[in-house]
Order: sequence, then C-alpha cells, then structure tokens
Amino acid sequence: MSPVLAGALQLLALIAALALAYRPLGDYMARVYSSEKHLRVEKWIYKGIGADPRAEMRWTAYLRAVLAFSAVSVLFLYLLQRVQGSLPGSLGFRSIDPDQAFNTAASFVANTNWQSYYGEQAMGHVVQTAGLAVQNFVSAAVGIAVAVALVRGFARSRTGELGNFWSDLVRGTVRILVPIAVVGAIVLVACGAIQNFSGIHEVGQFTGGTQQWNGGAVASQEAIKELGTNGGGYFNANSAHPFENPTAFTNLFEVFLILVIPFALTRTFGRMVGSVRQGYAILATMATIWVAFVGLMMWTEFAHHGPAFDLAGGAMEGKENRFGIGGSSIFAVSTTLTSTGAVDSFHSSFTGFGGGLTMLGMQLGEIAPGGTGSGLYGMLIMAIIAVFVAGLMVGRTPEYLGKKIGSREIKFAACYILVTPALVLIFTAASMALPTPPDSMLNSGAHGFSEILYAYTSGANNNGSAFAGLGADTQWFNTTIGLAMLLGRFLPMVFVLALAGSLAEQRPVPATAGTLRTEKPLFTGLLVGTLLIITGLTYFPALALGPLAEGLS
Repeated sequence: MSPVLAGALQLLALIAALALAYRPLGDYMARVYSSEKHLRVEKWIYKGIGADPRAEMRWTAYLRAVLAFSAVSVLFLYLLQRVQGSLPGSLGFRSIDPDQAFNTAASFVANTNWQSYYGEQAMGHVVQTAGLAVQNFVSAAVGIAVAVALVRGFARSRTGELGNFWSDLVRGTVRILVPIAVVGAIVLVACGAIQNFSGIHEVGQFTGGTQQWNGGAVASQEAIKELGTNGGGYFNANSAHPFENPTAFTNLFEVFLILVIPFALTRTFGRMVGSVRQGYAILATMATIWVAFVGLMMWTEFAHHGPAFDLAGGAMEGKENRFGIGGSSIFAVSTTLTSTGAVDSFHSSFTGFGGGLTMLGMQLGEIAPGGTGSGLYGMLIMAIIAVFVAGLMVGRTPEYLGKKIGSREIKFAACYILVTPALVLIFTAASMALPTPPDSMLNSGAHGFSEILYAYTSGANNNGSAFAGLGADTQWFNTTIGLAMLLGRFLPMVFVLALAGSLAEQRPVPATAGTLRTEKPLFTGLLVGTLLIITGLTYFPALALGPLAEGLS
C-alpha cells in the first residue's frame, strides 16, 4: 500500500469514527448541562467546596468564579513544584526553579501545557498525577463551562443569569471527562502504553551503552491530555514516545480523542438553542477548515523532490516511521487546529509550508474544531462577526439566533479577536529586538524567526506545541510565555462572558424575510471567508517573514 493511500484511509477511518460519536455524545452533553439533578458524588464535592449548585450567576459572578478557581489552581501547582524535592515519589528530582514553576503552572491551568522542561528528567510522580493530571481535567472543564455559559446567553432571554460555574465545572469533570478518559486509558494500556509508578531504571542499548528510563501513570494522563485538548506529555518526546503512543492505531485513537468533544459540542450547542441545524452550520465550518488543512498538509509533506526525499519515502525528517507522513500530518493539523499542543512529530522538521500550516492553524484562533469549549465559543464569536459583516453589506441590523448584534456586542467580539494577535506580535517583536532572546534560536534567518513566532503563537493561543528548535528554558521566555498563556486564556473569557450576559438580557427578535439564514451553506461559506480574511490581515506580514520566506527560498 502506498503511503498516500494509507494516509487517505486513516483520514476516512477517523472521519467515520467521529461521525458515529457526534450525535450520542453531543446529545449527552446537552442533557448534562441542562439537567437539574445532581449525582451523589457531585453533592459531596459541592459540600466540600461550599458551593450552592442551584444559585444562578450573572456574568460578573460567573467570571469571578472562573478567575478565582484558576488563580488558586496556579498557586497550588506552583507551590507543588517548588516543594517537589521534599515530596515522596519525587524520583530524586529537585524542586523546580521559580521561573519555570510559574511557566508550568500558568501553562497547565490555562489549558496550554507548554513545556520548557524534560518531563522524564524534571517531574516526579506526585507532581505529574496530583498536579499536572488534575489540571488536565479541570482546565478542560473550565473551557466547556464558559462555552456553555455563552450558549445559554443565546438560549435565554430577559435575564442576565448564565447558570452556575461550580455546577458546570463539576458536571463537566465527573460526567464527561472522567468516564471517557477512563475508557481511553484502558484502550491505551491494552495497546502498549505504560501505567505504573516505577522508579528510574537503566535499559541496555544496541550500541553497548545504557539509557535511564522512569515509569509513570502515563496512559491515564495521555488519555485526558488528548481528550481535554491539553497536550503536555509525560516524556519530552510527547506523543512520539512509544510509552505514550505505541502504534499507528493508538496514534489515530489519540487524534480521535482530541477531536471528539470539540466537534460534538456543536451538536450540544444546537440542542441547547433549540435548532440542531444551527449546530450543523458551525460543524460544517469547522469540518471544512480541518479537512482542507489536512489535505494541504499531506500534499506539502508528500510532495517531496530530490533523491534524498525519494529514498526516505517523503519528508520523513522528524517523523516516526510507525506513523508515517499521513499519520503525522493528521496529528499535526488536529493538534494545532485545537488547543492541544501534543505532537507525534517535530514541526520544525516539516517543510516550510507544512510548518506554516501548523502556525496558521493556531493563528486562526484554534476554532476548527478548537479546544474543549474554547473552540465553540471562539467560533460563535466569529459567527457574530460574520453576521455583522453581512449586515453591513445589506444595510440591516445584524441578528444571530434571534438576538440583535448591536455596538455593545460587536465591541466585545472585536476585543476578543484582537487580544491574542496583540500578545503574539508584541512579544515576538520584543524577543527579536532585545539582544539576548535570539540567542535561544537553534537556527538563524527565516526559520529562526519562525521558532520565536511559533512559541508565542502557541502560548497566547493556549496550544502548547513547540517548533522544537527554540531553547525556551530561560527567564525571559519562561516569564513572557507564561504571561502570554494566562492573558491569552483569561482575557478572552472576560469578553465571552460579558457578551453572554448582554445576549441573555435581550428579548428575542422574530425572524423576518430579511433575516440572514445562519443555518444555510451560504452562511458557512461566509464564516469560512471571514475567518481566513481576519487571520490573513492580522498575521500575513509576520508569516511572510517566517514560513512563507522559508518555503519560497
């Protein structure tokens, strides 16, 4: 079987699996967030944290709860790393330095999972399981909760109440993430991923030397790492490591875990607003971009030239033989079009255009299908921008899902789409202008610039993947990327929840003959075009200095 055919068959199998899971999972999540009943274990949690799950919150109270929970999470994870050297199960590793502890705490709480350390050489069992793995669950649940709050803003009228954050957080964790992650971990263990608490031991090599390896609860963390679109690997090689991702089947299964909740949330959205066709329109937009990116990535990676590439079977530098170009292309696109950041190959070794595609996927805002929750609310923000643009064309006040999009709503949406690019471009410019940060670049010229641009794009967009050529474990990069991750995660949430509160207060507007039909293919095309134009206008100059210059050289 040719590598191209194998890649195409993997893509078709993945699409079929996602299609089978779409309806049941989407409907189930809609029931979870609409139910008034609470499980016994959930009641215990509410009692333990002193929360009343029946108390409705306005957007300001909802936001305060999100920020307070996240701030406590950052502090707890920071302190856990700082005292690691005194904890049992530390495997003899020392406590983490302050700047790196801040960077890692910000990273995992922001659902970014950027790592400027070697996982198998820095983090012991306690930090990995009680710190990082826990944040993989709750940071994903926070993203879904904020998305659900925005959906309620569309669904409700003449009220500023958006639900209860603590109830949404606990339900998302207990009823959705934990059960699916348990099943996913069992599948990974059955296929060869490790799950233990063994210490460090030496393994013989064919070269006659030895290498040190440590075990860990890898499969359980790998499952939620992908399912929650987190991305932080137990080992430095991430999902290229055979302990995390042993076979071509597990590689495809991990991509399935990355995509299944973000895609299914469009069904949840349709159910909660009372029109599944609206959910299908958002799904079509996400799927169109994702399939187009996968096709372009396969084309640019398979379109090899020269005898060296011919002998290697394609652009195989930085890719695992057990996954091949097809599997690596699907994984790379899926992880950068979501806020996952896991890698099964090294994006710095992709072709110039291939590396540019991974960067562009993040710069779109990671909304195709995006992260758990963040992809849906990001796409809904872009849908508001699209109906506003359509309203300007015909001279009519824009409406979306029966809610008028006035100046207040557009200001919130505009602030949302401007925050992340500003963080990326300002920090990138500062790093290139200052004398010492460029010393961390492995390469010079356009590729070196791409390494820094990719790092801040990954951080501010809460992706977490790296170009694998930047030495980011410095005080400058640990601090500035940490700030980019926190600001890139929580500033947009401010505008999302403010928008949700504004929409929930409105009275529904009945549809008329002049109302834009947002469930039709025409709107899907408009939304795709709006996304590409906004991203192109924002990032094209920077991309021209990096991956485009490299690809054309």
